[in-house]
Amino acid sequence: MNPMLKWIGGATAAVVLALAAVTLAGGMASGDDSETDSAASLDQAIPVDEAKLAEADIADGETVEPAIADDSAAAASETEPQPAAASEESFTVKRILPIEGPIKYGEWHWNEDGAPADGTLIVTVDLDARVISVFRDGYEIGAAAVLLGTQDHPTPLGTFPILQKKRHNVSSIYNVPMPYTMRLTWDGIAIHASEVENGYASHGCIGTPEPFAAKLFAAISKGDKVIITRGEMMQMGDTIL
Repeated sequence: MNPMLKWIGGATAAVVLALAAVTLAGGMASGDDSETDSAASLDQAIPVDEAKLAEADIADGETVEPAIADDSAAAASETEPQPAAASEESFTVKRILPIEGPIKYGEWHWNEDGAPADGTLIVTVDLDARVISVFRDGYEIGAAAVLLGTQDHPTPLGTFPILQKKRHNVSSIYNVPMPYTMRLTWDGIAIHASEVENGYASHGCIGTPEPFAAKLFAAISKGDKVIITRGEMMQMGDTIL
């Protein structure tokens, strides 16, 4: 792999996945429908910080509505201490994971060795490469192939903050498990664990292999940014945002 150039979504090159050539009728499932709730067994297999998961979790069945701003809330927020602004250096690509060849369906990578233990976390998703990538202070620490939406239910482009985290989530629309939900919009778009296989698609969500979703869920916080692009490329030293 050429460490000087990569897809912004995390691929070393455009992932050659002929999803468009696959007949989705009869084989396509939504990102919700294609999941299996194997979280219990993964809890024993994946070394994640349970304390972080507990802090981020929302009780099963709880419905969280978007906050409605009012004058009193705005006044209160003005008096609360604000986090220090991230430096521009935090958004500069400093390291790319040494992944050989295109990332295949179901494949994922996570390596925090040599990366800062704390710092600004940014997630990028490239729709053409079908890859998600995780950067901490510019160091890529994770990458995986993802399941995306269809033309009828597309995954949106843009920059989205993490609005909500829910460890054990069930889709209110499809009544299927969505483990490790990281909500991006209030109308149903999220990153969550899914069976990432050729021939399947989502209803706009970003589905990742469950072990990768567990790692990302533990690392990410509400307010962290997810940048979704199409075919964007960048070099070492370029800014991510």
